[in-house]
Amino acid sequence: MILAIGSDHAGYELKEEIIKYLKEQNIEYIDFGTCSCESVDYPDYGLKVAEAVKQGKCDSGIVICGTGLGISMSANKVPGIRAAVCANSYMAKMAREHNDGNVLALGARVVGAGLALDIVETWINSDFEGGKHKKRVDKISKIEEKYYKEG
Repeated sequence: MILAIGSDHAGYELKEEIIKYLKEQNIEYIDFGTCSCESVDYPDYGLKVAEAVKQGKCDSGIVICGTGLGISMSANKVPGIRAAVCANSYMAKMAREHNDGNVLALGARVVGAGLALDIVETWINSDFEGGKHKKRVDKISKIEEKYYKEG
């Protein structure tokens, strides 16, 4: 498994905590920035992570901003990306198992480092269940096909 990870300035410190955890767990990752607490625009980093997942360079991604909202909205503009803002481990589990989420979004000003690491661990250790949930995820893809034209 290779994870893409990226954040804006508000999520930088939490991103660094998550990277430390990934290293301890021997989980491969690619850091798409930012590299400091200096103000940057979250759409740039949501896009970088989403494109890495979309292109198959990474298996899934983690994006972080102040609330998780703006960066997830940005990532979700890439067709095929299902970014889920998760404020607890149950949400992360359901996002993976029922929604086939491929990008986890966290709010650094919403969850502390300890909770965030629990959420990340749950995300990593959960898999899509398929079955009736596949039909629903396929419907999400049909919505994308209706409104997006790739190429």
